[in-house]
Amino acid sequence: MTESIEKKAPAAKPEKLVAVKGMNDILPPESARWEWLEGKVRGLMERYAYRNLRTPIVEPTALFVRGLGEVTDIVEKEMYSFEDKLNGEHLTLRPEATAGVVRAVVEHALLYDGGKRLYYMGPMFRHERPQRGRYRQFHQIGAEALGFAGPEVDAELILLAHALWQELGLHDVRLELNSLGQPEERKAHRSALIAHFERHLEQLDEDARRRLHSNPLRILDTKNPAMQPIVEAAPRLLDFLGAASRAHFERVTAILDASGVAWRVNPRLVRGMDYYNLTVFEFITDQLGAQGTICGGGRYDYLIEQIGGKPAPAVGWALGVERVLELVKEQGEAPPAPVPDAYAIVPDAAALPTAMATLQGLRALGVRVQMHAAPSADAGMGSMKSQFKKADASGARFALVFGADELARGALTCKALRDGSGAQTEHALADLPPLAATLQSQR
Repeated sequence: MTESIEKKAPAAKPEKLVAVKGMNDILPPESARWEWLEGKVRGLMERYAYRNLRTPIVEPTALFVRGLGEVTDIVEKEMYSFEDKLNGEHLTLRPEATAGVVRAVVEHALLYDGGKRLYYMGPMFRHERPQRGRYRQFHQIGAEALGFAGPEVDAELILLAHALWQELGLHDVRLELNSLGQPEERKAHRSALIAHFERHLEQLDEDARRRLHSNPLRILDTKNPAMQPIVEAAPRLLDFLGAASRAHFERVTAILDASGVAWRVNPRLVRGMDYYNLTVFEFITDQLGAQGTICGGGRYDYLIEQIGGKPAPAVGWALGVERVLELVKEQGEAPPAPVPDAYAIVPDAAALPTAMATLQGLRALGVRVQMHAAPSADAGMGSMKSQFKKADASGARFALVFGADELARGALTCKALRDGSGAQTEHALADLPPLAATLQSQR
């Protein structure tokens, strides 16, 4: 009797999964540049007395519809919104952070004892075509001062951003300013603006026609070359400002002048959201092509009330992390690569308990140490030659050798790797502070 033998089909290979287009992994060593920037920001914010605030990346969709306005590209086209299947809530991945910051300030009554200076950093999400410096998951750093009405705080935030460019070694970044005045002044300008564009209706593109009566200020921000002559001829908001708005703007610029910060008025610099008023500003470079704005901000005295809080003034800015790092790269600034102070070489696995306990002691003293690890479970620790190669590749300035002879004497050997001398010194395991001082001396 012959039994049939069935051939088993080979198991299907799992499909390789990749990141969502426009949402990028940030890998070493590139991640070190991000940490470098974030470290610079944290230090600067501390010097200006701004405190860190962290908000969720998911917020109620209504927060952005109310905060940004229904007739904006962000709300109409770019938000990642969904309905939570568990409870039917309408949620959105945050497309920007200011609305969430204001929501947190209102929800937790942070202004009960006076104004607050806050900053944030983190990912934002917009569904748009990925391009240089512009991604579906992108990152922003921002500063917000809430509860302060005076022009000195507008100027302080501009000076803060300007100081960051200096801290990062950036140059050829220009500051453009405008004033949006107050609602009644904008209302008069809006009527004049609509009348102007209606006289040129046949020359408006589809977006401009759609916005003509809902959000005409956004037409001024068009990138359509064919519409530039019409935009240039449009009424200027600055010509509609009253005495108080003009005085506010002049006090901001006086502080900038006294601080040696160059600026120029851009009458076409606008914000499409109604809650913006008075000072608006952008820092711009010509080195990133069309994506030239690296930081933008302004005063938004009406947003807190719009989101449900008691009326309170506020001003802030946000910068694009990817764009700033791209500019750092373009201008040749190279953040120092993170390297260990020492690399531990362990010829025999029997020495691992002593070696690792010693390294823990050195790390507790502030030393950065990378330990050699076995390439596989049954391969042993590898030859001394291969370990020294890895020590050299790590960038460490010293190798710590845990050889059998040294350990028998209660010691280890410290070998210089970068000064050309290859000098070796022996150090007692029982007295680590002198060794730690040596390892940190050439940072």
